[in-house]
Amino acid sequence: MGKRILTLAACLVISVLIVVGIPILMNQFGGAVVQEGETGTSGLFQQQIVYVNPKEKTISRLYADGELIGIVNDVNRLNRHMEELYQSTYEQEYPNSALGLGRNVYIMEELSCFEFENRDDEIISWLDEHNAYSLQAVEITFSDQETVTGHMYVLDKDLYMEALNDYLSLFISKEAMAEISRGNVLSSASNYGTKETGVSIAQTISTNDCYAPIDEICTTKEQILEYLKYGSDTQKEYYTVEKYDTVAGVGSKNHGLSATQVMMINSDQISSVDQVLPEGMQLCVTYFESPIDVTVYRQTLRSETVFFDTVYTTDETMLAGESLVSQEGSNGSRNALYSEKWINGVLVSGKLESSSQTKAPVSEVVVQGTRQQPGVGTGNYVYPVENPGISCVWGCYYGHKANDFVDEYNRWGDVYASDNGIVIVNTYDSISGWYVKIDHQNGYVSYYGHMIQQSPLSVGSIVEKGQVIGQIGMTGLATGPHVHFYVAYEGKELDVCNELDGFPSCEGLVRG
Repeated sequence: MGKRILTLAACLVISVLIVVGIPILMNQFGGAVVQEGETGTSGLFQQQIVYVNPKEKTISRLYADGELIGIVNDVNRLNRHMEELYQSTYEQEYPNSALGLGRNVYIMEELSCFEFENRDDEIISWLDEHNAYSLQAVEITFSDQETVTGHMYVLDKDLYMEALNDYLSLFISKEAMAEISRGNVLSSASNYGTKETGVSIAQTISTNDCYAPIDEICTTKEQILEYLKYGSDTQKEYYTVEKYDTVAGVGSKNHGLSATQVMMINSDQISSVDQVLPEGMQLCVTYFESPIDVTVYRQTLRSETVFFDTVYTTDETMLAGESLVSQEGSNGSRNALYSEKWINGVLVSGKLESSSQTKAPVSEVVVQGTRQQPGVGTGNYVYPVENPGISCVWGCYYGHKANDFVDEYNRWGDVYASDNGIVIVNTYDSISGWYVKIDHQNGYVSYYGHMIQQSPLSVGSIVEKGQVIGQIGMTGLATGPHVHFYVAYEGKELDVCNELDGFPSCEGLVRG
């Protein structure tokens, strides 16, 4: 029985030596060469296993879009190749950078006993042929609280900051930017005119060093500025200047852009809102679609007219229909301080902060026989809208015989009768949209075009100066909400800002 146990033990030892001992000896005294025809590895180059090492070593697998391209035998050689390729091909256009593997091209290292045939020349040639490289760059990401609004790659962060400052200077003066850069707080307006009091960017802007696709890296300030203006949107609309066109007229014809907006988006061709435009000039009329929102806060201090009231009294000794002015009226004035909010160069809101009277108005006193004389103009007019601005002056484009009034703080605000009178027209046509004419029964007739809908006043209605006759609109041939307004005398249209006595001053009302 003991002999049998010894025999079984000897057999077990021999079995262990066969299974374990021989590989141990192989690991001690060298690996094994894999014979031709033995299994290789998958991948673009189907590299064969040429040797089995006794110990595990690090191998480098190169992938592109998740697919194995091949096993890189000498990673240092690949790195040297990328350094040489950068110096010979990219360094002049992309200085102070470095070449790396492209997007979705990567190396994964792992431990393996297998050694594969060296196909580094073919792997490097494949990378060159497919331009499977990227460059060291800076990624700029713009985001709000919920989403990423845009991102771009730049070669140089300082160049990006220069372009950003150039973009901001489209909306805020260089003087204000200089004050902000020095860390100073912008002061409130104390003199007549407009003053910036603050600026902010709504989005968070972050920077991150990265490797980026070569053809997506901005290398010039002009490229960066173009992205800041329009993001990834390259579709733009253009307008061909016609004879007699002005900067303001081009804007009025195209989406109601202001003259300043037309100038900003064509700053390479237009340097002033008063610039003479040659016939045939091509102008971009697509406004900025930026990944960032630049908010500028402004205060405007201006002197405003305070219009006098007309007080009617009766005199039973006078014949019915007769009237006389017993006291001449005169307008007063006030200093008014307005606060405004502009986003990307567009006025979005404004309100009166404070005002102080500088001259008291004197009421006009009209004595009438037995009763007030209705429907007869006073010859002293009020603006046809509240918070008036003028988007297109008389003659801002060829044939424009009117001034286009807007309510700066309420795009669809009320339209007012500019003087007493009688409604003689209340209708629609394809050019004027809904419009009204008021006869002031003194030789003058006023016109109000593009109203949002038909005026509720019927023909023959008697209206008083300042009475609401409708709302601002853009019906008919109009590119933005405004009132096409003029006063005619005996059938001839007058420029109310320059040819009509009794109309308040238009100074400071023309949009820049």
